[in-house]
Amino acid sequence: MGTAGDVHPFVALALALRQRGHNVSVITSPYFSALFDELKLPFVPFGTVEQFEATTHNPNLWHPLHGFRVISEAMGLGTPELFDLVNREMDKGGDMVVSGTLAFGARIAQEKNHFPLVTVHLQPASFWSIKESPIFHPWLSSINHLPQPVKKLILALSDRVSDRSLMPAINPFRESLGLPPVRHVVSKWWHSPTRTIGLFPSWFAPPQSDWPPNAVLTGFPLYDEQDIYSESTKRRIEHWINDPPIIFAPGSGNRQAHRFFEAAVDACKRLDRRALLLTKYREQIPSSLPKNVQHVDYLPFSAVLPLAAALVHHGGIGTAAQALASGCPQLVMPMTFDQPDNAYRLAKLGVARVLKPTRFSGRTVASELSKLLDSATVSRQCQLVANRFEKINPIEETCKLIEAEK
Repeated sequence: MGTAGDVHPFVALALALRQRGHNVSVITSPYFSALFDELKLPFVPFGTVEQFEATTHNPNLWHPLHGFRVISEAMGLGTPELFDLVNREMDKGGDMVVSGTLAFGARIAQEKNHFPLVTVHLQPASFWSIKESPIFHPWLSSINHLPQPVKKLILALSDRVSDRSLMPAINPFRESLGLPPVRHVVSKWWHSPTRTIGLFPSWFAPPQSDWPPNAVLTGFPLYDEQDIYSESTKRRIEHWINDPPIIFAPGSGNRQAHRFFEAAVDACKRLDRRALLLTKYREQIPSSLPKNVQHVDYLPFSAVLPLAAALVHHGGIGTAAQALASGCPQLVMPMTFDQPDNAYRLAKLGVARVLKPTRFSGRTVASELSKLLDSATVSRQCQLVANRFEKINPIEETCKLIEAEK
C-alpha cells in the first residue's frame, strides 16, 4: 500500500541489490506493473489496481483525522494476502525480506516463521520518541516545546488511538495463526527485531536515545524513475533555465487537489510567474490555464527541480528530499500522516515555509512564495543543504546493512 513516493525507494534498493548480484522480487500493487516491466524487475502483484484506485479515490484519505483510518482499513484487508505472498517467495529459496513501515503481513510472517526481516522507514515520523516527538498533526506543531509530562500524555493518547485503528487489522489474523496479540503497534511493534533502517540522514532527523537500539540511518534514496526518463520530455523543459518556473505537486496519489491547483494558478497570476502543475489526474486542473502555466502528468523531480524557482508540495518525504538535493526553496502544505513532521523539519532547516490547508489560497500562497523567493537567507541555506548530498551513496550503504543480516 502506497503511492509512488512509497514505492520508488524500494525500486532503488531492488535495482542496487540486483546489481550487487542478488536475486530480487518486489511485492507491491499491480498499479505499478508498467514501471517494473520497463525496468525488468521481478514483480509480485499484491492486491488489485481496483483496490489501489478505491483507496486513492476515498475523499477521507488526506483528512488529518480520518486518513489514518482509511489506510488502516486497507492494510487490514491486505495483511493476510501479504503474509501468504511473503511466505511463498521465501519458500522459493529467499534469504530475507526487506519491508516498509506498513507491511504488517511481512512483519507477522517473520514472527511466525523466524526469517531475517529488515524494516525500512522512509520518514522520521515512523520513530516514536519522547525526546524529539514526531508531529502527526499541524495542531501539535509545538509538542517539542511542551513539558515532558505533557508530551508523555499526548504520546500515550496517540499510541492508544493508533492501536485502536490498527489492532483490528492485525490481531484477529495473528490469533488465527496462533500468535499472541500485539499492542503499541506504532511505537514499538512495527520495527523489526532483526534490523531497522531509516532512509534519511541524521542531519534531517538526529537519532534519539529512545529509538530502537538496532536502528541505523543511511540517507535519502532519491530514486524517481530518472533512468527511464524520456529525452523528448527533457527537451521540453530545458528552455526554462532562463525563466525558472514554480512547481506545484500535491502528491502522486492525491485525487482531492482541486483547491490546491486553483490556488496555484491564482498565485501565479498575482506574481506574474511561470508555473508547472504536476498531476496525472487531469480532472483536478482548472479547465482554462493562463499562458504562463502548464500541466504535465509526470516529471522526475531530479530533472525539473534544478531548473525551478521553488517547489510547492504536500510534504511527502520523497518530494521533500528531491527538493533538498536540488537546493530548491519549498512551500509546504502538510495534510496528514508524516507530512506535518516533515514540514516542521524542513522549516527548521531554513529551506521552507509552511501553510496549513485552511490557509492555502491564491493570496496567501503568493505572499509566502514572495517571501521565499526574496530571501537571501533561504537561498543560502538551500545551497548549504544541497552540498550535503555530494559524495554520498545512501543506497549502497543500505544494501551493505541488508547484506550483513543474511
